[in-house]
Amino acid sequence: MDNKKQTLLACLCLLPAMIFLGVFLVYPMIDVFTYSLEEGYNFASQSYFGIGKYNYSYVLHDPYFIRALKNTFFIVLITVPLSTIIALIISLALSSIGKLRELFQTIYFLPYVTNTLAVGLVFMILFRKTAYTDGMVNVLINFFGGESIDFIDGPYAAKMFVMCFYTIWVVLPFKILILTSALASVDPIYYKAAQVDATPRWRVFLKITLPMISPMVFYLVITGFIGAFKAYSDEVALFGTDLNAAGMNTIVGYIYDMLYGNSGGYPSYASAAAIILFAIVFTITVINLLVSRKTVYYQ
Repeated sequence: MDNKKQTLLACLCLLPAMIFLGVFLVYPMIDVFTYSLEEGYNFASQSYFGIGKYNYSYVLHDPYFIRALKNTFFIVLITVPLSTIIALIISLALSSIGKLRELFQTIYFLPYVTNTLAVGLVFMILFRKTAYTDGMVNVLINFFGGESIDFIDGPYAAKMFVMCFYTIWVVLPFKILILTSALASVDPIYYKAAQVDATPRWRVFLKITLPMISPMVFYLVITGFIGAFKAYSDEVALFGTDLNAAGMNTIVGYIYDMLYGNSGGYPSYASAAAIILFAIVFTITVINLLVSRKTVYYQ
């Protein structure tokens, strides 16, 4: 088979995927970008009075969007590194267990198969103060001599703590599963060579284990950043649907509110916010890819 026939066959094989991506990814992105430039768009009449950057200016000066942007960055910067480090520590501990390893892996994986809203409801019950109880967490705080804190309707720092704690809890199982598999794939011959040289454990981890699993760590960091920037359902599970009133809205929540919420009916503003979110995620992803060239070891 000559090169032309091979190229034609490859194009035919890729054609269904290209059509699918074009219809459900490329076209919607073009459509959203078009909406974001249409000034004064009327949802009822499907009309607008001009093309420009006003929608972006409005969104970037909207206090609700600034708050959502701040909340999202807090969640990203706190949960992604912490969840990855904690997952790595747990995975290393699981890998060193001989018996009952499968049992512990199953236990740690259970939150991943549990409904997000259900887990959020449990967290809300644990942390929320009501007329009848201060919540189990406050019972523990009182037991150690501290004062009760309203984590759900109280100070911003307390609500952000619950939000980050909940997010880490939800994403940990998947990261543990990936890292445990990565650790199991490391060739034991490297560790045997390190034992012969009496290499300290910390040096074995830094010079052998971490470089060998670095592609998986990088994958989890990238997907963690993307997932954290898309956070919305977790906040709804904890603080209800009116996230602006709670001061805990995210960028995705802001986009939803502009489309369907109390301030809904403004697809142009929602589209502008979506393009801004895309630009942020794309920029961070590119930076991570550039950094990975020097820090990620591919066998």
